[in-house]
Amino acid sequence: MGLLKEGDKAPAFKGLNEKGENVKLSDYKGKKLVLYFYPKDSTPGCTAEACDLRDNYNQFQAKGYEILGVSPDGVKSHVKFIEKYELPFHLLADEDHSIADAFGAWGEKSMYGKKYMGILRSTFVIDEKGKIEKVIEKVDTKAHTKQLL
Repeated sequence: MGLLKEGDKAPAFKGLNEKGENVKLSDYKGKKLVLYFYPKDSTPGCTAEACDLRDNYNQFQAKGYEILGVSPDGVKSHVKFIEKYELPFHLLADEDHSIADAFGAWGEKSMYGKKYMGILRSTFVIDEKGKIEKVIEKVDTKAHTKQLL
């Protein structure tokens, strides 16, 4: 299917955050949303990306953005990840990868010659009306904020 493109309407989604609360795209109506997909809590690249967003969170807030991370990890894993790195934004548990599927962020990957299905690290900036205004396919985990702002 491929990743959604700029100008596409963001698919409605629903998932559990680290507090076990349901979070929906419609909760962000009237706000700008940075929706980022990452493979796994507490791995080096994913930690670098989350900490870069955390360290620049005030800049995002000042420009009217909310941040929401999505990975196939469960709620308990997200709780530990948020506590360990003091992340100020919510993470959604997408264990059935339905949210990632909807955005085209679930696909074939390859490591050490083995092919498997997993999260394609990517970020979508969604405007106040639910339209995708920016897509980042090649995420620089250490400088993700620079790519976004």
